[in-house]
Amino acid sequence: MLDMLGTSIVREFALAPADEALLMKIARDLPIMSDLCRADLLLYYPVGEGRALTIAQARPHSFTPLWEEDREGIVVTATDFPSLFTGLPERGRSSQVHTATVHGTTAARQVYPVHGVSDDTSHSTPIAILCRDSFWLAHERHLRRSKVFQQALEQLIAMMLRGELQGTEDLSPFGENDGIVYVNSDRRIQYMSGIASALYRQLGYRDSLIGRRLNEIDTIDQEMVAQAITEMRCLERRGEQGGLTWTRKVIPLVSRSEFRLLRFWHRMLHARAESPHLQGAFILVHDETEALEREAELQSKMAMLREVHHRVKNNLQIIASLMRMQARRAEGDEARRALEESVNRISSVAVVHEFLSHSASQETISLQEVSRRIIGQIRESLLDPTKRIALHITSSDTIWLPAESATRCALVINELVQNAIEHGMVTQEEGLVDVELQDDGNIVTITVRDNGAGLPEGFAIDTNANLGLQIVRSMVERDLRGQFALETQSGTTQATVRFEKSP
Repeated sequence: MLDMLGTSIVREFALAPADEALLMKIARDLPIMSDLCRADLLLYYPVGEGRALTIAQARPHSFTPLWEEDREGIVVTATDFPSLFTGLPERGRSSQVHTATVHGTTAARQVYPVHGVSDDTSHSTPIAILCRDSFWLAHERHLRRSKVFQQALEQLIAMMLRGELQGTEDLSPFGENDGIVYVNSDRRIQYMSGIASALYRQLGYRDSLIGRRLNEIDTIDQEMVAQAITEMRCLERRGEQGGLTWTRKVIPLVSRSEFRLLRFWHRMLHARAESPHLQGAFILVHDETEALEREAELQSKMAMLREVHHRVKNNLQIIASLMRMQARRAEGDEARRALEESVNRISSVAVVHEFLSHSASQETISLQEVSRRIIGQIRESLLDPTKRIALHITSSDTIWLPAESATRCALVINELVQNAIEHGMVTQEEGLVDVELQDDGNIVTITVRDNGAGLPEGFAIDTNANLGLQIVRSMVERDLRGQFALETQSGTTQATVRFEKSP
């Protein structure tokens, strides 16, 4: 959102480029912070006269979001959100907890002022306001956590509002089944969530790890914290231990003065040694073992399913080839024509299996791609090369259908185009058969037009339809639960099929 609004904000409200960069940096840091706070975070930019524009938003992956809708770009007023405009706390501090109502739910709301880069006074007007909204129950649970953790989280928020967090954009989301560990500047564990304790028990640590140093624990935590402190940025790493696959994230925590001091020594000494001035670090742990096993199992099943579709396609093509050979040897024209029509029907079904053989996990298939393949097959097998009969497909939008519906549509298009050629164009030396595909939201319309001989006088689909048209009508009305119509007007015969994507 800031990328789109940034230029207009700078132009209209004279926001300094450095302050604009700060707001964009905070917006990038909001997702991981929202996960840690188990709260919705919204960044507001004051636009004057008791109004503020929502310029960034993050919903937690670790808890149910309060704001399910997209709030970016919405202007709020002092009447709607009075805590955004009055009684703002000093720099780096949150306001008292306000009771708010969000979609009829009681919520806890805290606000934090965002001050400009060059502004060092605590009482100056903020350039933006961060709002932290959480379910009241989640807020009460947070209050029951360790005071050490609560204070560390507040310091991390302050660090974010100063633009001092680095590398958060490289972190994956923090989920509800992930654990949190907080270590102080001595690398001693001060807080461990219940989930984190359960995860470490899987590594054999049955007793509480509170108070123990990281170098006393046989994990890569010590190494990762040291690297994060040295580089002064967040890290994420996946590794195996005890037969489990873990993903760890480390977020170093420093105060403002310490951050500047570290920056100085980092430039002077290239940060070769660990600094004793850091306040601590958050370690976020996630057990990916089960998810990776499920993914591997799913990939194996998908590979088997692709192979099945590939074999079905090959078998259908073999059957079609045998029927072509039989058609060449058929003595009667009617038998030959029936075999050739069956070949095209089988080939139409094989087209869908060919698509699925490339990606069995693909839930939908492009109707346009299926139609092009059907038209290509008909062009090669049915069209008389001595005649000038053109086959066209027109479509404005890509239409995606489930494999089952795509298979039925393939047969429908095959029958309608084949019927237009064999009956409408049988006496024509030139002509056009056009297939139009139209997507009207949940309604799909397939129209096949030809400028051939037209329908016989007195034609009624109930009594005069050939086998192909009977197949189309049955498949449309029974399987697709749609409507089928066939008529000739002004020298054009038009077959129309309409059905819902999800009846």
